[in-house]
Amino acid sequence: MKRETTSYPKLIDAVEEKALADEQISRAEAEALLDTPDEHWLRLLAAADRVRIHFKGSHFDSCSLINARSGRCGEDCAFCAQSVRYNTDCETYPLRSDDDILDAARAAKAAGAARFCTVTSGGALSPQEFDRLLQSLEKVHAEVDIALDASLGFLDAKRAEKLRAAGVTRYNHNIETSPDYYAQIVTTHRFEQRVSTIRTVLNSGLSACCGGIIGMGEAPAQRLDFAFVLADLQVDCVPINILNPRPGTPLEHAPQLEPREILKTVAIFRLILPHATIKIAGGRERNLGDFQGMALRAGANGMIIGGYLTTAGRSVEDDLRMVREAGFAI
Repeated sequence: MKRETTSYPKLIDAVEEKALADEQISRAEAEALLDTPDEHWLRLLAAADRVRIHFKGSHFDSCSLINARSGRCGEDCAFCAQSVRYNTDCETYPLRSDDDILDAARAAKAAGAARFCTVTSGGALSPQEFDRLLQSLEKVHAEVDIALDASLGFLDAKRAEKLRAAGVTRYNHNIETSPDYYAQIVTTHRFEQRVSTIRTVLNSGLSACCGGIIGMGEAPAQRLDFAFVLADLQVDCVPINILNPRPGTPLEHAPQLEPREILKTVAIFRLILPHATIKIAGGRERNLGDFQGMALRAGANGMIIGGYLTTAGRSVEDDLRMVREAGFAI
């Protein structure tokens, strides 16, 4: 579909009706939406917002993270400050104690987070580390009334079942980008290994949290490939990170995306993934600035609050005030 021959009001209305009817929008329709001109941009965001309201209502998914093991990762993800392959200022430390993780969960609950995610660097924990972390998660599950997530790298069925028994209900493992761009970002493992872990998560009965990062040099059409893979996998939660370049990584000089392009991406993801929780995550402060609240009326219904793995966020109070002002229930 060429921009000059497309009626964008009709296209946007037709795609909205299709999404509301729970029909998968086509690749051609999504590609046409990428070219939505400025005069119809707000119409696209409003359509995505109505689809969000229809399927998700005012429900808001807030998640707080703990970086429970930092740095010294052997993978070569080009965006990541925790890789041993790059000279960054990332803090490194071994697996944190039960008390550290429990205290972080209590702080997340007190701050108003609905979910608490324990994240570790690296491809996978050793058997000893995994067993230690299970004990920490069991303690959190017993003592803190908060939903538990985990993000511990590659996962097999046996570990997935142990996590479920420990009280974990959602597992995060991002596919990061499109299948054909993945090798430009990571060479130490394959895209298919990421997808295999997500299938393991889903087959185990855990909720699958799977998204990635935009702004790593990929083409807009490759973001669509990324979104349609997530739709095929039928993941439950999609964090959309926007690259916050880390000094010392291969992507430290990557150009910054414009807020309008980010918001358009969020809206199109909502139209492709009408049932998913869509979170604006890492990099939102830097890349969206004053437009962060607008993302919550462009299809998003979740955020990571209280900071990220190696970078700080803004105050939880400011974030939750923005969420309430956007009309969500916390």
